[in-house]
Amino acid sequence: MLLCLFSFCKYTEKFVKLGNNIYLCNKLLGMKLVVMTKSTYFVEEDKILTALFEEGLDNLHISKTEKSTLYLERLLSLIPNTYHRYITVHQHYHLKAEKSLAGIHLDTENAVPPIGYKGQIGRTCRNSMLLKEMRRSSDYVFLANMYSSERNNFDEEHTFSDLELNELKDQGLLGKRVYAMGGITLERLPDIKQYGFGGIVVGEEFWNQFDLHADIDFKGIIKYFQKLQQAIE
Repeated sequence: MLLCLFSFCKYTEKFVKLGNNIYLCNKLLGMKLVVMTKSTYFVEEDKILTALFEEGLDNLHISKTEKSTLYLERLLSLIPNTYHRYITVHQHYHLKAEKSLAGIHLDTENAVPPIGYKGQIGRTCRNSMLLKEMRRSSDYVFLANMYSSERNNFDEEHTFSDLELNELKDQGLLGKRVYAMGGITLERLPDIKQYGFGGIVVGEEFWNQFDLHADIDFKGIIKYFQKLQQAIE
């Protein structure tokens, strides 16, 4: 009987009243889906990102190699304001407040947030020995190097082994605030799910679904996004 009540629960914890009884539902929801932008800007980018938001994307991370803030400001201006609250920036942190963004993300181990910053902070972890401390000092953590990735500029040799991941899981260091990142594809999701990550981060492998030089529309990458959504539910 109680299992049937879970169908009434939309959130992880929620009180539900049936008749004269009140029940607390504790339903395990699916993993979160984070999309990381390409490291470079391209002409159709704002249109694809807007289409992804329209399909339900609620966690976009913008990380670029271009140092000028002008290009990022331009990209944000082309994305409807209603979606800015779903955007996290990895550079140009001042735009968080100016554009009412979701938060900032620190990519390196020694990076610190700007003085006086108030808001959501994420970190990227490439060393399992630092994961515990990073969890304490941030709202969420991206555990990088899950698999070899086209965008892996930091440590192309090391990826986390099954043994390491199982040890982290047994120590309670994974969970809903730790996201798997690095070489994440649709085919690898069944393996990732077993470790209990709170979400996944898709990057270059995701953007490979769109050919800048050949595709005349965004149907391919949108369809792939929809498949990812279904797979993590």
